[in-house]
Amino acid sequence: MVGMSGPYLIRGSVSLPEAELMWRFSRSGGPGGQHVNTSDSRVELSLDLANTEALPDVWKRRALERLAGRLVDGVVTVRSSEHRSQWRNREAAAVRLAALLAEATAPPPKPRTPTRIPRGINERRLRQKKARADVKRGRTGRDWG
Repeated sequence: MVGMSGPYLIRGSVSLPEAELMWRFSRSGGPGGQHVNTSDSRVELSLDLANTEALPDVWKRRALERLAGRLVDGVVTVRSSEHRSQWRNREAAAVRLAALLAEATAPPPKPRTPTRIPRGINERRLRQKKARADVKRGRTGRDWG
């Protein structure tokens, strides 16, 4: 890929391996006028996630698990056809794939540690609630005569 603005970083020093990327080009709908009927500007970028050597094993397991719905025989595919030029669609597809893998390989969030509400805060809330109820009870028209 001469002149591509890669390598596309996933996270840290891990990037998309150029040798393992499979590109497919086809005719695209959308913007482009008559030119779009003759040029292969839609891009499909695939990566064999199940057999890639670029990702650490932990990341690979995580990505295979999280992207299970998108995989076809262990291969993840991203399409791009929003630009008129194949070049920009290639850029967009590569960035999209890198972002997808970054999200899929991210570590799971830390579990929330439950904390107790301090007694003082709870008591103050109940006092305010009671005071508000008294104010509202004082508005009834029973005693008006």
